[in-house]
Amino acid sequence: MKYVPIPIAMLEIGRPLPVDVWSPSGQLLLRKGQPVQSAQHKERLHAHNAGSTPNDAWAWQRAYERMVHTMMREGVDLQTIANAPMPSEILQRDYIAAEELNGGWLDLQEVLRGILYQGGLAISPLRRLAGIEKKAVELLRADTDDSLFCLFQALTDNTLGYCATHALLCAVVCELTAKKLGLDPLLRRSLFNAALTMNIGMAREQDSLARQSTAVTDWQRTLIREHPLRSMEILSAIGISDPDQLDIVRWHHAVESEEAVPHTLTARRIIGMTDGFVAKMAARKTRSSLSPVSAVKSMVLGVEGPTVGVGSAMAQAVGFYPPGSYVQLANGDTAVAVQRGERANTPWVVSVVDKDGMPVSNYMAKDTANPANAILAPVNFERVRVAISLDKIRKARDRIRR
Repeated sequence: MKYVPIPIAMLEIGRPLPVDVWSPSGQLLLRKGQPVQSAQHKERLHAHNAGSTPNDAWAWQRAYERMVHTMMREGVDLQTIANAPMPSEILQRDYIAAEELNGGWLDLQEVLRGILYQGGLAISPLRRLAGIEKKAVELLRADTDDSLFCLFQALTDNTLGYCATHALLCAVVCELTAKKLGLDPLLRRSLFNAALTMNIGMAREQDSLARQSTAVTDWQRTLIREHPLRSMEILSAIGISDPDQLDIVRWHHAVESEEAVPHTLTARRIIGMTDGFVAKMAARKTRSSLSPVSAVKSMVLGVEGPTVGVGSAMAQAVGFYPPGSYVQLANGDTAVAVQRGERANTPWVVSVVDKDGMPVSNYMAKDTANPANAILAPVNFERVRVAISLDKIRKARDRIRR
């Protein structure tokens, strides 16, 4: 076995180690629970190139990150955090390995929908949720514009199930907005996972509401009001113990609640605005969808204070016309945004319906910062009734990236 070197300089004398320590040849140097006894003992471990198994090393690193995050939440000064030794305890959840998931956003959507539907009865939910998070972050980092395009397009297809699409799109928008605002990476991770799971307490009902042609009933209003607490309780029951994730889920509707943890206030503002932003863009039997630019305006109009900053960061992060949304051009064409531009209101687009209402077969990306391709107005999703080729969209986008 190939052992991973342990951080000897960060070991505190007298504290028990949470892992077995080995030499590169496989000789046991220290058994789990035994302490480093002196500075000379540390030197001997260094001389023997002491290491641990990869599984232990990964879990110990997770435990360290969790310890640092807790210290930051509690307001511990940075110098103390920098000098903190490795933790002497590793929780079982630190050993949970992400399930390897392949495919794209729609494949993740299918897996996530199953977990959200099953709730507390889901099988191995922690490994699967970790796998969704890992793959989603990989896809987002690999191509942010393609990720936004796929998810905004999926938002219009109720046959996929609205709850999981909503969750994935919220997670992506939250991540981009939080990064724009400079949130701590560990808090961003909690926010991302909170967005994936915040509606686990009413996932099936969320899909039913998306297809419902009648007004919301009193029972449904009660469920909507109470689902944040219900979701938090389900997540706790399946083994999620990240206090920030649980706090953000619990208060994603009551953002400014005095009962919530102040440390997560900005994250709660982000998820609250994102939740409303995505919901307003999804059409219902009882109302039309809003365009992204209208959805943002409806949430920040008349709002003062920090929420304005969140709305501004969101608009900068995804654009007023994010990839996957539709616009009408000054020449009469209906086009789909395929890539964010230099400014929030100047995306690159591809015409999909010409001024005469005929589908366009030759996809060519156009920069709307050019007056000849200027945007006249946003177009609601349900008004566009042509099938779009994702492969042709990607080829058109690739041509402008060369």
